[in-house]
Amino acid sequence: MNLKQISIAIYATYLTNKYGFKIKKVKTSEERFKLRLEYAEVLLDKLNIKIEVLNKEKLPHDGQYLLISNHRSIIDPLIIEIALKQTQINGYWIAKKELYNSFFFGTFTRNAGCVLLDREAPNMSGFFKATKKVVKEGHSIYIFPEGTRNKENTPLAEFKEGSRIIALKNRLPILPVHIKSNANEILKDAIMNRTKDLKIQIDIGDIIDYKDKTSLEENYRKQFIDK
Repeated sequence: MNLKQISIAIYATYLTNKYGFKIKKVKTSEERFKLRLEYAEVLLDKLNIKIEVLNKEKLPHDGQYLLISNHRSIIDPLIIEIALKQTQINGYWIAKKELYNSFFFGTFTRNAGCVLLDREAPNMSGFFKATKKVVKEGHSIYIFPEGTRNKENTPLAEFKEGSRIIALKNRLPILPVHIKSNANEILKDAIMNRTKDLKIQIDIGDIIDYKDKTSLEENYRKQFIDK
């Protein structure tokens, strides 16, 4: 890594932990979500990355949803936060245990409004109870159905079944979004080359009824991948 790359890595770590501690001090969900958005805007601005929302007219102004998205990059949650900026939709991210214990993301993840997913837990009752509590409080749930970042040379990895179960148990309509640009490659360009005026496109899909019996992955592919 050269000096510029090291400085960006240090800054990103500092900023992530700074906002993690700031969020820890707030008392309401509204303050938490506001700081989460602010963090996304500050970091992406530093990286010279702009977000373009396609089919913005499909984006609901408010309501509760299970938001699902493809996942290639560590900045995907930031992209989605900014895409929802003009709406009243706010939600808790499903975050795996590794993020809770991460040096880079741990403080932020534990405080920023997340539901812990521990795949090593003997059963999932605690997880589903936590999602139900979040929904009862009036919030949405955000999840990457692929389960982890897709690092393969494929447009989409296989969806896990848990996303559909969350929607069914909480009677949440499903809001599909698709990060159309390869955010991981753009992030690398931002860090390695400090390229200016980078842009990531995110596409908004049609709402899927939680009672729809078509597999979630098939529905998602029809809207974004196979069209």
